[in-house]
Amino acid sequence: MSEATVAAGNASAIEGWVAGTWSIDAAHSAVSFSVRHLMSKVRGRFTEFNGQIVTAEEPVGSSVTASIDLSSVDTSITMRDDHLRSADFFDVEKYPTMEFASTGLRQDDESWVLTGDLTIYGTTRPVEIELDFLGIDPTGMQGETRIGFEGRTTIRRSDFGVSFGLAVDGSKIVVGDKVTIALDIEAVLDA
Repeated sequence: MSEATVAAGNASAIEGWVAGTWSIDAAHSAVSFSVRHLMSKVRGRFTEFNGQIVTAEEPVGSSVTASIDLSSVDTSITMRDDHLRSADFFDVEKYPTMEFASTGLRQDDESWVLTGDLTIYGTTRPVEIELDFLGIDPTGMQGETRIGFEGRTTIRRSDFGVSFGLAVDGSKIVVGDKVTIALDIEAVLDA
């Protein structure tokens, strides 16, 4: 999005802006993460998620809700994925989903910042997601209207009560506390 578009902050300044309700297209979207493990980073993704975007006449009035199936975690190593599903990390039997509900949207220089409440492991904390608006395609792949965003945020897993692998006695950290989350979102306008 151009600087002029962001600076204006209204629908008339965003080419093709459409107010409405959009369903996230999981087949054309991605929710991924990275976290430090000893001397490198482990990267993974969640393969099952859904959500809804409600775009308002004025973009700052828009909202987002999303749910991620934590059992769908995929780091390409089955043993690690099973450990992540265990009570040491996500405890998917007790807390099967990660939930997000936005509380606001604002402009910040050339980006948008989506604020909201993120719930993991039964704990809810406020987060900020920096967004890049990728545009609206009124003719999509089969004539449908599509919207696109990229987003990124960093959370501390200890803020959500997930502390396995964190050093508490001065020894080395096995798994880092900071988790970077990346979102590539494409959504379809509901008819």
